[in-house]
Amino acid sequence: MTTQTTGEVTMSFTAKDVMQLRQKTGLGMMDCKKALSENNGDPAAAETWIREKKKGKMDQRTERTTGEGRIAVAYGDGCAVIVEIQTETDFTAKNESFEKMVAEVANFALASSDGDVACSEEMTKAIDEIRITTGENANFARGIHYSGDHFGHYIHHDGKRACLIQVDNEVDGEALKGICQHIVFHDPLGISADDVPANIIEKIKTDAIQQAKDMGKNEEIAQKMAEGKVRKHLEENTLLAQKYVLDESKTVQEVLPQGTTVTAFIRYTLGG
Repeated sequence: MTTQTTGEVTMSFTAKDVMQLRQKTGLGMMDCKKALSENNGDPAAAETWIREKKKGKMDQRTERTTGEGRIAVAYGDGCAVIVEIQTETDFTAKNESFEKMVAEVANFALASSDGDVACSEEMTKAIDEIRITTGENANFARGIHYSGDHFGHYIHHDGKRACLIQVDNEVDGEALKGICQHIVFHDPLGISADDVPANIIEKIKTDAIQQAKDMGKNEEIAQKMAEGKVRKHLEENTLLAQKYVLDESKTVQEVLPQGTTVTAFIRYTLGG
C-alpha cells in the first residue's frame, strides 16, 4: 500500500488500485499513481481527473488529419444505422478497442431520427475514450438512420467499405449480404433507371449524338446510337440491371426473390 500525507489529509491506495486504473485508462503506471495521489486515493475520482486532463490535451489535436477509421452497421427494433468513425492511423483503426467503440457508437445511433445522424453526447463520450487512450485524434464522420424492417448489410474485411440495404419483404440474410457486396464493388448510381438524375442521362445522350455526328451519321442514326448508349449506361450503372458480382449469368433483379423490391441502399467508402 502507498500512503502519502499532505497537511492533515492521508491518502492511501494499493498497487492493485494503480493497475486497475491503468487497465481502465490505458495510461502508464506513473500517470495513474499521480492521479490517485491527487484524488485522495479515490479510484473513481482519479479516473475522472485523468480523463479531464487528457481530454483537454486531445482537444488541442482536433485539427490533425483523420484519414483512417472504420464503418459499422447496427440494427434496432424497426430500424438500422450505418456510421463512419475516423482516426489518424491504420494501426489504431485495426485495434480491437477502436472496433468495439465504433460498434458502440452505431448502437447509440439507433436512437436517432431518420436521415443524417447527429453525434450525441453518448457517442462523443465513447469517441473521447479512444482519443484519450490512443493519443490520436478521432471523430464522428457521418451516419444514416433508416426506419422499417428487412435490412441486410456487408462490411468489407478492412472495415473501410460497407453497404446497408432495405427491401420490402423477408429475404435470406446471406442473399442480402451478397447484394450488398455487389453494391460495394460496383457502386451503382441508383436502384433503377428512375433513380438516375435526368441531367446525367441528358448529358450522355447529347455527347453520344455529337459523337455520332462527328462520325458522319445523320440525325436519325445519331439518335438511335445515343439511345443505345443511354441504355447500356443504365444497364451498367443501376443496381437491378447490373450483372450480379457473384454470378454474372444473372442480373441483381434476377437474384432477388420474385415480388421483392429494393426500397433503399447506402454505400460508404471511408473518407468518401
